[in-house]
Amino acid sequence: MKLKGKKAALLVEDLYNELEVWVPYYRLKEEGVVVDVIGSGTASYYHGKYGIPIPADKSAKEVRANSFDVVIIPGGYAPDRMRTHREMVDLVKQASESGKIVASICHGGWMLASADVVRGKRLTSCVAIKDDLVNAGALWEDSEMVQDGALITSRKPDDLPAFCRAIIQSLSN
Repeated sequence: MKLKGKKAALLVEDLYNELEVWVPYYRLKEEGVVVDVIGSGTASYYHGKYGIPIPADKSAKEVRANSFDVVIIPGGYAPDRMRTHREMVDLVKQASESGKIVASICHGGWMLASADVVRGKRLTSCVAIKDDLVNAGALWEDSEMVQDGALITSRKPDDLPAFCRAIIQSLSN
């Protein structure tokens, strides 16, 4: 429980990737982090690509970036839905601008592009959204985890061990 007192915002919307939500959720809880599941506000439960529901603790309207040490953006197709909600995009933008850790995996990079926080930043994502990130000004690379300051990114579920280690290490500093 070395990270007791730290807080994480885990963003969700329908069609999230189950592994990219549940692995960081439990891994951070194991370290003592309080993990708040933050939804768009359109539902009290959000369903993953395989139908597994997760309850939202709060909506993006109800929280502020300065309440958290890290904002985590899982993939699946949820980020495409998340970025249609200004409050969710603003949460990511505010977290990034205030130097908070922002961690994105797979299609989560869509939220980074919508929040306009990738210009000149080294990062990775699933290859399917590489062009979107490059067009938004990112310096994209194909690596299991890329960290550029407080921005942590990974490509896919197979990269979750490196992704979670980087988040935990950054929260430890």
